[in-house]
Amino acid sequence: MVRGKQMSFLLTFLKQRKMLPMLRMFPYIFTIFILILVSPGLHGQGRVSNEDLQRTVARGLDWLASQQSRRGSWDADGMYSSAMTGMAGIALLAEGSTTTQGKYAPNIRAAVDHLVAKSRRNGLIGDDNDDRYTYGHGFGLLFLSQVFGEEEDENRREDLVDVMTKAVQFCGEAQTRIGGWGYVSAKDGNDFDEGSTTITQVQALRGCRNAGILVPREIIEKGTEYIRLCAIRNGEMGIQYNIHGGGGRPPISAAAIVCLFDAGEYDDVFVPNLLRYSDKHLGSVGNTTDGFWHYAHYYYSQVKYRQGGKDWEDYRNRLFRRLIHDQNNDGSWSQGPIGRVYLTANNLTILQLENNALPIYMR
Repeated sequence: MVRGKQMSFLLTFLKQRKMLPMLRMFPYIFTIFILILVSPGLHGQGRVSNEDLQRTVARGLDWLASQQSRRGSWDADGMYSSAMTGMAGIALLAEGSTTTQGKYAPNIRAAVDHLVAKSRRNGLIGDDNDDRYTYGHGFGLLFLSQVFGEEEDENRREDLVDVMTKAVQFCGEAQTRIGGWGYVSAKDGNDFDEGSTTITQVQALRGCRNAGILVPREIIEKGTEYIRLCAIRNGEMGIQYNIHGGGGRPPISAAAIVCLFDAGEYDDVFVPNLLRYSDKHLGSVGNTTDGFWHYAHYYYSQVKYRQGGKDWEDYRNRLFRRLIHDQNNDGSWSQGPIGRVYLTANNLTILQLENNALPIYMR
């Protein structure tokens, strides 16, 4: 509509001044002039409109809420209940709702109750028969740490303190000798560890510390040191799968930067190296058919948001446009291997970073 009015005004202006016949003698100049005048970049067309963003988020949140079970949980095709409940709960919290206020307060309360009920005697939040229960523990704990600050009921706060305190202890006991975490605890996994689960645990532990839960400093320090051990050439070629190899991996590298930021580490060599590596591989947004695309941009978006400025704005517009385009009519996303709950929670968290509703994602 704006472009049409501008074109009409230009043609009327030229006709009134009897310049149109003259300009027709120079069709190429005329065409270039018009293209420059109505260029999208000059009219803010690159930025996703707030209306489109709000509509996309609202549809996504409503779909996500509709998928919650009567037990308060979400899952991925019957699997990974603790991880999916944690991630879905974080997406609802990012809207601004809490356990007592907002549109999704009932959903958030139910999710909290489910995860508290899943807390085991040893501190694990989840089921030990899950072949990746460390992920579930990490995302469940991160969600509870973000809920805690807004919880007003004293009894529920006491329950959360108890659950999170035991969960932190479980993290310490599950950590391997060299400081990482694997898909299961060190004792169950023969001391195996790898980068992505390590990052999940460190971010959850940082969330707990921010919430006032006692977290032994050495647990986080060993975790961040493990990430450094996984770096190739001081971060210049990214973070590999684990200390034994696997090649540089952009998704884990982006997640590692978030982890280091959360731990308060901002050195002048290692982190800049990782930033350059991640920018090179993820900055163009790329192809959503990659199975790890959403995981990568879940973390990379946190990195760029914290950096702010023009880099965030440029990346934000490309990424948000892609996510809005890929959303299904029912409000979900389905471009990936893990399932719609995971993808929808993942993407909604990205799209709501600017709400600044969760301490762990704040600048």
